[in-house]
Amino acid sequence: MKTLFLTIVALAFTTIALAQSTLKIGHINSQELLVAMPENDSAQVKLEKVSKDLQNQFQTMQNEYNNKYKDFTSKNDSYSELIKQTKSSELQDIEQRIQQFQQTAEQELQSQKLNLYKPVLDKANRAISEVAKSNGFTYVLDLAQGGVIYYDETSSDILPLVKQKLGLPDKPKSAATNPTIKK
Repeated sequence: MKTLFLTIVALAFTTIALAQSTLKIGHINSQELLVAMPENDSAQVKLEKVSKDLQNQFQTMQNEYNNKYKDFTSKNDSYSELIKQTKSSELQDIEQRIQQFQQTAEQELQSQKLNLYKPVLDKANRAISEVAKSNGFTYVLDLAQGGVIYYDETSSDILPLVKQKLGLPDKPKSAATNPTIKK
């Protein structure tokens, strides 16, 4: 009975030791990968165009309001009470439209951002997964997400492998085009 117990304990320690020796951990900075991807640049250009269009429309609405407000204040004394109420109501309507436009524009910009960057993120995640699987990594930690406090130098940086998989140059791009996209 004692021999059986010792055999089970020895077998358990051997199994634990083998399990620990097969654990392979890598890390990557996903932000650096995204910056290196040409799809990121085209998504950024498209997003900037949408943003500029929305800003132009907002500015047009703001100019309309400012012009009507100046007209109202400069001629206020000459207006009858009915015209004052009508003009005042018109200004309030424009204010409400501007506020509604701002809210809708923010939602539209967020939606466009998600739609434009989703294929880029999907491609990056797919490449990371394929590299991790083909190189036998058990876990890959993303340094860009800020959850990793420490990693040992023996941990493998898989960024060069993922860049190679995607056909990207190994040298980093400027951080000025770094998107603020979270997974």
